[in-house]
Amino acid sequence: MGFGASARRVRDERVTAARRYRALRCAVGEYGPLGFHATWAYLAATAVPSPDLRRDTAAQLRALDILEASRAARIEEIAVFAARRRVEKAAGVRVPRSDDPLARPWRPRWPGGAGPSRLGLVAAVANRRAAFLGGPLPDPSDDLQGRLADLHGRLDACAAAYLGALGQVDGRDGPGDVIEGIRRHLTPGFAPPNVPLLPWLRFAELLDYAVKAAAAPHPR
Repeated sequence: MGFGASARRVRDERVTAARRYRALRCAVGEYGPLGFHATWAYLAATAVPSPDLRRDTAAQLRALDILEASRAARIEEIAVFAARRRVEKAAGVRVPRSDDPLARPWRPRWPGGAGPSRLGLVAAVANRRAAFLGGPLPDPSDDLQGRLADLHGRLDACAAAYLGALGQVDGRDGPGDVIEGIRRHLTPGFAPPNVPLLPWLRFAELLDYAVKAAAAPHPR
């Protein structure tokens, strides 16, 4: 079931709350700009004042409205990006700018001119930090594992600082160096050593986005 069909089911008052809840989950599966679990946590935190997405159909509708607004912004961004790339290619620019967020659409980002919800990002980071801490820890007695243990600790410290400030940070203490450290330990291709590190990288990129979003000015 695609995004549009899922959205229609969420809005269908003839459908039970449980089925509308499942349809909302399907919609997030089709469009989750922060990743499925982080997007779900973001929506649960922003579908206030009663964020019971399992039973409260009004909260489900608020969450869907938030998700649809983000998706509409993403679609508009893609159209603008495609038009710009046609002009650039005609001028001989074959590669997009490295700082263009749409050149790397897999990176976590909440589209929309008003900027993301701070508390929504706090909830998303808290959700992914819990999963990060629930994974296996590197053995610091081994040299390679010791370096990974250091990266693990630094990433968690950065996340703890962000969450402790409820996302009210200045953007200077992001995990950029940790991200580079994780990437240096990744092996090209689908190698077994990448399996534990890729979730670390996704969490670090989400945290980096949240920290930078907190410091970025957004129009009201």
